[in-house]
Amino acid sequence: MCKNMFKSGCLVRTVHVILTWLTTLALFLHNTDLRKCQERGDLFQPVMFSSVVLLSVLLYFTVSLMDPGFVLSDSNTKGTSVDSNEELEQMIPQDHSSLKQRRCGYCFLLQPMRAKHCKMCKRCVRRFDHHCPWIDNCVGERNHKWFLLYLCVQFVAVSWGLQASWSGLVFAPTWQQWFTQNGLLLGAFALTAVFSVVVLLLLCIHIYLASVNTTTWEFMSRHRIVYLKHCDTEENPFDRGVICNLWDFCCICGTVAWERIYIRH
Repeated sequence: MCKNMFKSGCLVRTVHVILTWLTTLALFLHNTDLRKCQERGDLFQPVMFSSVVLLSVLLYFTVSLMDPGFVLSDSNTKGTSVDSNEELEQMIPQDHSSLKQRRCGYCFLLQPMRAKHCKMCKRCVRRFDHHCPWIDNCVGERNHKWFLLYLCVQFVAVSWGLQASWSGLVFAPTWQQWFTQNGLLLGAFALTAVFSVVVLLLLCIHIYLASVNTTTWEFMSRHRIVYLKHCDTEENPFDRGVICNLWDFCCICGTVAWERIYIRH
């Protein structure tokens, strides 16, 4: 984990932390609603806002540094929470060649179903969703739920920051004076506005993906994925209904043998 801190993603993580706390500082230095509450001695909103921002930073580093579900070895592909690899092989019909585990052409490990090799991480990732450049890590089976939680908290933080920065903008007789008085706060407003839109879009997309039990990679490239390209356009062999999908997404912590679910379908 410590090694990940000093790879190429160190710059991205540093920029994220600097922008977060500079924006927070700008909101407390100007005459925003947060500053007014602080001056009145009402510390509930300032403390809650700071706590949300701190939680978003902690979740950012959690998602960024944790193992997304790397396939470590061939023996690792057998340690599923549902069944052993040998039993799965016996269950697979002979004509289901799409279910046979294949060796990765890059790291030469057996790939479980729904795994994909990430060229950025140079590893195979279980239930691969996508490689996120902002966290410099893959989103996969182990950290996808934490990524969604991070998006929820981050959206609360940036939308709250957007409202606070708007409340602090003051009017001036000339444009030059207006920009001089609101320069830093205007930057915070623009930053939180952009991130509010981006985070909201990502949040909606990943809630939808979780509700239908699919991934970004499967949604975008199903015509090239062996176990999906023979299915109908609207067919998803892993979909068990919205409630079951969300329950499995949020509550199952172990590795899942997706081959068995595919066979049952």
